[in-house]
Amino acid sequence: MTSTPPQPVSVLLVDDDALVRSALRLILGGDPAITVVGEACDGQEGVALVESLRPDVVLMDIRMPRLDGLAATEQALALQPDLVVVVLTTFDTDDMVLSALRLGARGFLLKDTPPADLVAAVRAAAAGQPMLSPSVTGQLIAAVAATGPRQDAEARARLATLTEREHEVALAVARGQSNAEIAASLFMSVATVKSHVGRLFGKLGVENRVQVAICVHEAGL
Repeated sequence: MTSTPPQPVSVLLVDDDALVRSALRLILGGDPAITVVGEACDGQEGVALVESLRPDVVLMDIRMPRLDGLAATEQALALQPDLVVVVLTTFDTDDMVLSALRLGARGFLLKDTPPADLVAAVRAAAAGQPMLSPSVTGQLIAAVAATGPRQDAEARARLATLTEREHEVALAVARGQSNAEIAASLFMSVATVKSHVGRLFGKLGVENRVQVAICVHEAGL
């Protein structure tokens, strides 16, 4: 008895640069596990296509006419809460990427990501895996810290659910430390740190390390 092969991941491209869209379609179209189901030249058209096409993943540019990627992300997720939005960025707008993450985007891709890595990233995002590049996660966390602490009761309540050890790991993540650095500073194995970080994601309701840092920041810690 043969099993039915899984349906390809459906992807919607939202970018005001036609050349970028063409390049993305060409790159992604070479993988049989991915189908590009549509293209939009701005956020407003992108939201409309999310409603009509119901894609699995949206690659969302930030700076676009009529409706930018932030507003489009918020509106698209309101229409389809299980949608995976991955921000496309040249990484010159840290604050906007952070805003997109706060709104529910699952991560980001640099526009100069190598083709093979881009395909792998889209497949990973569709499978629910974190989509933050390790090479720039520290920079995003630094951008969080630079905005100054807040005092958000909801964030403090989420952090209150952590054990003492998990709280220490959360603070270390918010400082931009890698798993190896956390292991060394807290006298744990890297495997134990990974387990703690995984539990942080579940307890805090976040998808990645930057969102842990945002939560810590918003709690004023």
